[in-house]
Order: sequence, then C-alpha cells, then structure tokens
Amino acid sequence: MRILYIDLDCLRADHVGAYGYKRETTPNIDSVARNGVIFTHAYCSNSPCVPSRASLFSGRFGINNGIVTHHGSGSQFRPTSRPTLAEHLWHNGFKTVSFSSFLDRHSAWWYACGWQELHTHTQKRGQETADEVNEAFLPWLQRHAAEDNWFIHLHYWDCHSHYRLSEQWANHEWSQPAPSWPDEEAIAKNLEFYGPRTALDLWTRYSAWPGGEDKSSFPYMPDSVRTRADFEKLINGYDNAIRYADYHVGQVLNLLADEKLLDDTAIIISGDHGDSFGEHGQYMDHGIANEAVHHIPMIIHWPGMTKGAQCDAMIYGLDLGPTLCELLGLQTPEIWDGRSFAPVLRGEDFAGWPYQVWDHGIYTLTRAVRTRDWLLIHLLHPGCYPYDEPVLLHDMMHDPHQTVNLAHERPDIVVKLNSYLTEWRHLQIAKGCAPDPMEQMVREGVFLYYTPEEMIGRLLKTGRGDLVSGFRARIERLHPGRFDEFDPKTARAKVGH
Repeated sequence: MRILYIDLDCLRADHVGAYGYKRETTPNIDSVARNGVIFTHAYCSNSPCVPSRASLFSGRFGINNGIVTHHGSGSQFRPTSRPTLAEHLWHNGFKTVSFSSFLDRHSAWWYACGWQELHTHTQKRGQETADEVNEAFLPWLQRHAAEDNWFIHLHYWDCHSHYRLSEQWANHEWSQPAPSWPDEEAIAKNLEFYGPRTALDLWTRYSAWPGGEDKSSFPYMPDSVRTRADFEKLINGYDNAIRYADYHVGQVLNLLADEKLLDDTAIIISGDHGDSFGEHGQYMDHGIANEAVHHIPMIIHWPGMTKGAQCDAMIYGLDLGPTLCELLGLQTPEIWDGRSFAPVLRGEDFAGWPYQVWDHGIYTLTRAVRTRDWLLIHLLHPGCYPYDEPVLLHDMMHDPHQTVNLAHERPDIVVKLNSYLTEWRHLQIAKGCAPDPMEQMVREGVFLYYTPEEMIGRLLKTGRGDLVSGFRARIERLHPGRFDEFDPKTARAKVGH
C-alpha cells in the first residue's frame, strides 16, 4: 500500500474549494476530494505547530504526550508516548519517509523517531517555498513511486504567514470576492484590541525587517487592518499562498498519474491548524483555541474504497493513526488516544466524538470544549492580549465567528460543557498523564515570541500608553513582581529597532 500524507501548514478548511470556499484556491486538492471523503468537522486536539504534530504522530493528546506549547516544560515529549505513527508503520514493514523541515524549525527531536528517511532539504527552517520542496521531493518520488508499502509525509509551509510569494503569484487578481466577514463593523471593533498579530500590531516580531513593526515589509500585504480594504489585501495574500501550494500539490498528483499510480495511492490531505482572520481580535496567526485555529481540512482518497462522500461527524487529527492501522490490518497501540474513523471510508455508519477538548499553547494558554452547537473556551493565561473574561461561550450555529460571549447568559451550557471537560480530564489522569503540562505553563507564561515588556514598549510607541496600567495589572496577577525592575523608557526605545 502506498500512502501519501500531504501536510499544508496553517491551511483553514473554509478556504478550500471542497469545503465550499467560493474562490478557486485549491483545484488540485478538490480533485482528490471528488474521489475521496471530506470530513467537515475535523479538528486538531492541540495547537499550534509543535503540539498539533506531536498529537498527530504520537496519537495522543498533549496532556498525555507532554507537548502543549513550543517552549519550557510544556514542550517536553514524554518517551512513554512511543511508538509514534511513523515508528509503528516502520516496524510493520513500511518505508517511512518525511520531507519536512519541521524538526529543524522547532528543535523537535522526538519527530525523528520512526522515519527511515528524513529529508530536511533546505536550511530555511520553514521559510522554504513549495517549489523548493518539490525540487527535492519530485525526483525522489520518480525514483521510488512504484515501490510498495510506503508512507510519505510531504510538508508545505506556504500558507504560514508571511506568505512568501513571487510578484507573479502575489498579484493574482481574484474574480470572486473575499469573505464577507469581518465586515467594517467587526474590523472597527478589532481596532480596540491589541497584542501580537492584531489589527494595529500586525507585524510584531518583525522589527529586524525593513518595515519594522509599523509597516509591512511585503508590498502585497497591508501595514495594519484598519479598513475592509486592508483586510481584503491581507486575505488575498493568504489565498494566493494557498493557490501557490495547491499548484505544487498538482505537480505531485501529475507525477503519480504519469506513473499510472494515482488511482492506486492513498492520498490524505490535511494540516496542523488554521489561522484567525479577525476571530477573537487576531489576524494572520494562531493564538487561541478557537474554531478558526482548530478546524483543519481532512480529505482522504483510499483506493478501491472511497467514491466521493462527505462526513459531518466530529473527528480529531490524531484519529488518523488508528484509522490507518484498521485499514492496513495492524494492531493499534494501546496508548494511543485516537479512535478509528475507517467505517466512514468504507461507507458505513459512524458517530464520531460526542464532544472534543482542545488545547492551545502559544500567545495564550487556552483549553476549549467543542460540541456540535457550542464552543467553550477557558483562558488559563491571556498572554499579551486584553482578554479579561476567563470563560468564553459561543453559539457556533448562529455565531460561527465567535463574536458574542454568552457565558453569563447561558450558565446552563457552561455547566454542561464543563462537565465534559471534567470527564475528559479524569480519563486522561487515569492514563497517567499527571502533571498537566498546560497548568504548569501558566506559571511559566507564554512569552516565547513576544514579551510583556515588548508589548508595553509597543503600546507606548504607538500612542496607546493609557492601556499600559491595565495590561501590567493583568500580567502581574499571574506573574507577581514581573515588572519590579522594568524601565518602560528602555522598552519603548527597543521596539521597532
């Protein structure tokens, strides 16, 4: 059996044509979907990049494998979480091959487990473009495609900001309009928000680039998101990056077709997580456990089995490992948390998960509960954002962009979803998860990419000094004494230089 797993970093499911997106971003991915199964409610259990792939390849929730963030105690992979998916397939006779710079970008040494071949084909650590990926991958595939029993992880980074596009691809004009949300009212409201990758702080961490933190260093991207026109410019960059990645997916599919192997190869298309584009005040990044970040595409074509279908049951990305085991006739490791959705691919009834629990671990520490109708988000740590409400409740049927917090109006739903969270946590404790790495990280903070001191400097530099006292109080509640020796003048001088 040949299995190709195509991993598109930061790809929102709702920007894929097969999921109903009006723009023609993904004609090649859509061609796979026509002969496969589209999972409309697929989610990553953990976000962002490192926790998501740790859960996928370990088959375990972050609370169990130890990885819930990119740094500190919450980034330590627990050896008891082996075998990984790659190891398990390798031990059962598969040639396991990865074309990805993920390990190098994130120092994720555990990821090396189980790959017979691990190709880190550039030294750009995730800044490589799809043409550079294919320059390495296509010759390899041409040499090895006809071999049997391989599992390939092929990783494209292009949908990850800041969208590294040539002028030809960046200036593509869309005949279809941009998404209607956020509208002018939502954009205006988001101007009151601050923090990394928000409307007025879009380019935080880009101080070394020509535009610094105040202006875009890329002509096809806006300096900030103050108007609908700014948003459309931003989303055009994202959609063009998706279109670019999809074009190179097409090159891979064409090679398999030329080798007369396309119909006989299992093709899985998914991603690690999505990005917010206005949801919860954030743009162009992944900073909270919300629908925009955790909803992932999952499209599977399985030779001789799938014929074009859609599944609305809730699944996790980490369910993929048990699914592959069932389809391949392999025993599923007992330690894996996922559940097989193979019945869907066979055209059988499948209920899916009645609810899910998600963890997010950079910029904020958030733990969420998702049912078909509701999303409950617990803000364990707000990071550098002005999230003052510890609990957010959103009606996903009537408020898909999560604009209104109903936690006070619907305490009955909060209680119900909290009971699910308690049940889930007790199940993980029974597996020996303690201590909970999310709770440990609350003490350490989530300041790997942007510190409170930098945020204060940014607020002062941009004329928003009136917000500093509230921000400091919010941080000091979790980190007493953090600013005892802090000089705001020094912080202000450093920002943007």
